Amino acid sequence: MNKADMLTTYLSKLPNLIIALLVLLIGWGIAKIIEKAVYKGLQKTKIDDRLFAEKKPARYSSEKVISKVIYFIALIIVFILFFNILHLTTVASPFVSMLSAITAAVPSILKAGLILLLGWAAASLFSYLVKKAGMKLAENGRLRKWTMVSEEAEMSRSVTAASRIVFYFVLLLFLPGVLAALQISGVSGPFTNMIQSVLSFIPKLFAAALIVLIGWLVARLVRDIVTNFLASIGTERLAARMGLSIYLKDTSLSAIIGTIVYVLIFIPVIISALDRLDVAGISEPASAMLHTVFTMLPNIIIGIVLIIAGIWIGKWVNSIVSGLLHRAGFDSLLGKMGFEQTGTPKLTLSQTVGMIVQIIIVLLFTAEALQLVHLEFLVVIATGIIAYLPNVLAAVFILGIGLLAGQLVSRLLAGMLSGKEFRFLAPLAKYTIITLSIFMALDQLGVADTIVNAAFILILGGFALAFGLSFGLGGKEFASRYLAKLDRKIEKHQSADDRKPPMS
Repeated sequence: MNKADMLTTYLSKLPNLIIALLVLLIGWGIAKIIEKAVYKGLQKTKIDDRLFAEKKPARYSSEKVISKVIYFIALIIVFILFFNILHLTTVASPFVSMLSAITAAVPSILKAGLILLLGWAAASLFSYLVKKAGMKLAENGRLRKWTMVSEEAEMSRSVTAASRIVFYFVLLLFLPGVLAALQISGVSGPFTNMIQSVLSFIPKLFAAALIVLIGWLVARLVRDIVTNFLASIGTERLAARMGLSIYLKDTSLSAIIGTIVYVLIFIPVIISALDRLDVAGISEPASAMLHTVFTMLPNIIIGIVLIIAGIWIGKWVNSIVSGLLHRAGFDSLLGKMGFEQTGTPKLTLSQTVGMIVQIIIVLLFTAEALQLVHLEFLVVIATGIIAYLPNVLAAVFILGIGLLAGQLVSRLLAGMLSGKEFRFLAPLAKYTIITLSIFMALDQLGVADTIVNAAFILILGGFALAFGLSFGLGGKEFASRYLAKLDRKIEKHQSADDRKPPMS
């Protein structure tokens, strides 16, 4: 082929090239126009503002992304036309395949878009209804009455948060349909199963919530009835007579019993709600625990009655014992023992003894109550304390007798021995008797028997040794005179015997 033929060939293809370039230029312009039109149209719908109102402005908005996708699809069509005009089918075929795949997916995309649009509309509707209902409740003050919110700002935030939760939850329900329409089975399958599990759980959740609500209302009603009934029959006066008012303080006995009844009703309600939710890991142990509690409930009630009876009987015995001891002059016993009292004591000696008797009685009743509810460890402790009480009482009695005897002996010796040289004997005898009684009391209590006995023997031996040394050292001159006198007497007898004539 010569140059003229080549030039003719190129010139024959020049119109196609010019047309192809014009198509490319005009197509690009149309694609840009379509992009801007789609972008502005989507902006008017305010999709981003509705879906991502609380998010920071993104680098690429959804309007921008969608308009760009449409722009590139239009460009692909333009390139196909461009290459076909130039008869470059080899270059155009990949673009044709790409466009065919896109056009084949258009029905699925439109279907998914319609489902998503429907979901968005439904989510917006439900979110709007929830927000309106929340605002209505806020205006009526119901939210504060139900103690769900405390401040105005918190109220608005809570209502908005609830509406958004409903919006996204409803939108989430439509996502399996969107994924199925797009034929993305790898994602739609597990996601659909998850949504189905959630949807199947919702009725159980509502049933459990309804059970809890009804149970709560019934428990409150029964609590109020029981509390008012007990208050009307004079439970508070009975508590005051039994001396329980000191322990109740800001509450009342009827309110405590009402609260116990409320808890006993509400606990089975909670367990029933857990059973409805099929939460076996929680409901089964809770049911077993509840069965155990209700099995023990009669014993628990009897135990509580026993403790209350013990408190009442102990108070009654306390008043009798303290009264008898006071009339018998027991309060002056400390003065007789030599203990001077400064000021007015809060509790007299008779009142202290009465209080100890009351504590012992309450302890006895408490041990029996613990035995009823099978709290063996506490029963062992209470029984050990009760078994040890006789030793304590015996030790106190021995110590009291020792103090009294020491005081009496001290006064007796002080009256009998009036000389200055005998003045130390009275306190010595007193504290010796008191020390002896202390060691006897410790021995009775069983406090380190070996050490106490050894210490007593050492102290007693020390006293004997000290007495022997003091007597020996102090009576040295007297002993020497007595021994000299005895020696002279012996010598005198010997000389008298020597002067006697011998027997014939």
